[in-house]
Amino acid sequence: MDETFDAQHHPALQKDDAGLMEEIFALLTVRAVGDPYSDDGSFAATLASLPSGLRAMAATHWLDISLTLDSVTWHFGNFGEPHLVAQTEAGLHELGLHDLAACFCDAKELMVPLLAKRTEADGDPYEILEANELRADGDALDRRAWELHDPGSGKSQIYEAWTTYTRQHPELVFGE
Repeated sequence: MDETFDAQHHPALQKDDAGLMEEIFALLTVRAVGDPYSDDGSFAATLASLPSGLRAMAATHWLDISLTLDSVTWHFGNFGEPHLVAQTEAGLHELGLHDLAACFCDAKELMVPLLAKRTEADGDPYEILEANELRADGDALDRRAWELHDPGSGKSQIYEAWTTYTRQHPELVFGE
């Protein structure tokens, strides 16, 4: 598709990156409904019906929040539903964030088995890592993810990838 055709069919592409992000967030607000904290798979099922690019953005949004407010290891305590985890990993690859996807996968391999047997008495993800003498491993993954998420630019690499991806593949975000 050429840029003129894209802009005619997807007017949001004529906006600057900030305006395009507003359009993407508005679209996600309407299309990616549900509770991402649920463990019943319903949120992931909703995302499965979205175009592949929009699905990638909806899934990776929650990882961006985790990396901004907490960490990649903590992410699995909040958003560890298996189908959403799979969509997040696939979304990172879809958006071209392969290094962050590899880090996410490493964190998944560390955290999912620990959290699967978690009880309320076990505490939060950091306490579970500590109790299993894996805190140093978790901390290393967290540092790696934070560096990949914001390599010093002050900008989220996930959200930067959204705008790049949308400009390259608008039909996979907005649909046909």
